[in-house]
Amino acid sequence: MIQQPPPAPVIVKIISPEKDTTGLTQLRDVLIGSLGLTGTIVLMALVLGAALAGVMFWVRHRQA
Repeated sequence: MIQQPPPAPVIVKIISPEKDTTGLTQLRDVLIGSLGLTGTIVLMALVLGAALAGVMFWVRHRQA
């Protein structure tokens, strides 16, 4: 039997984390991101609710 040559080795470079990156800074970034997302969703709900209230008011006003 003919043997195939072994595949090329995989070289992995391990990079150490930055000194100022701690668990608290990562937690802060996650909290700020989630609050931003929550704020966006709440703002969209308020705008859509006001628009729906305006449409309902306009429809009732036209019927009366």
